[in-house]
Amino acid sequence: MTLENRPLTDRVALVAGATRGAGRGIAVELGAAGATVYVTGRSTRGRRSEYNRPETIEETAELVSAAGGTGIAVPTDHLVSEQVAALVTRIDAEQGRLDVLVNDIFGGDFLADWDKPVWEHSLDDGLRLLRLAVDTHLVTAHHAFPLLIRKPGGLVVEVTDGTAAYNAENYRINVFYDLAKITPIRLARSWAHELGSHGATAVAVTPGWLRSELMLDVYGVTEESWRDACAKQPHFAISETPHFIGRAVAALAADPQRERWQGSSLSSGGLAREYGFTDLDGSAPDAWRYVVEVQDAGKPADTTGYR
Repeated sequence: MTLENRPLTDRVALVAGATRGAGRGIAVELGAAGATVYVTGRSTRGRRSEYNRPETIEETAELVSAAGGTGIAVPTDHLVSEQVAALVTRIDAEQGRLDVLVNDIFGGDFLADWDKPVWEHSLDDGLRLLRLAVDTHLVTAHHAFPLLIRKPGGLVVEVTDGTAAYNAENYRINVFYDLAKITPIRLARSWAHELGSHGATAVAVTPGWLRSELMLDVYGVTEESWRDACAKQPHFAISETPHFIGRAVAALAADPQRERWQGSSLSSGGLAREYGFTDLDGSAPDAWRYVVEVQDAGKPADTTGYR
């Protein structure tokens, strides 16, 4: 973006769950497009959440401002209705509007036991995962939607993992995680039904194989050396930075005809084909097509034609 080309100038966004990963990437790219972005989460410089990662919402807000927007960090537990109500009241008092709501709240990765049936999985962990993945989105919608629909043209983005088509055909880790990743897709359809008559658009958007801070740590690499991880997992070659889905959401927010996507399940790679944006390295990885046609098909890793 240039100073002469910031299509989201004067727009106000709330990225709920912006501490790291996709949420941070979305917040930063909305800022790069000129938006004022409220970023929320439970990890601050003074206190870590149960996720116990070093990233903070203050850092995210600073990155938003450095990108050209206005970043405002508001510590918020989106399971606590009173905190979310106070957040929306503050946005209303300071801005008088809300144009974009991104529901990216999760933080349940460490609560999921891979491939364990429900009777072997910790019930407390599973139900906590669902509360973080589903209840938070409902609480946020309840409080934020009245401000969002005050003016026509609002956008709601439910962030998930996997497209509707992929998740319909593939079981995701265990029942709790599976429900957590299918639910935002259904929520986007629900919001489309409830918000459409108010001039707002709701969609679900998934990144591909995300090079989040956590994933880089898992493979023991940095963003600069990420290709070294392909020695352990060759299909990591299709991975993308959080900025890629950020640019997808920014493109949606700037599109005056985005209503054509109403209720749809979208992906960063698919939207890149539509809007022409790229990842930081100039590529446009189409991860979900790759996963189906190459990875799940048992073929050798080869991103030719997929990025």
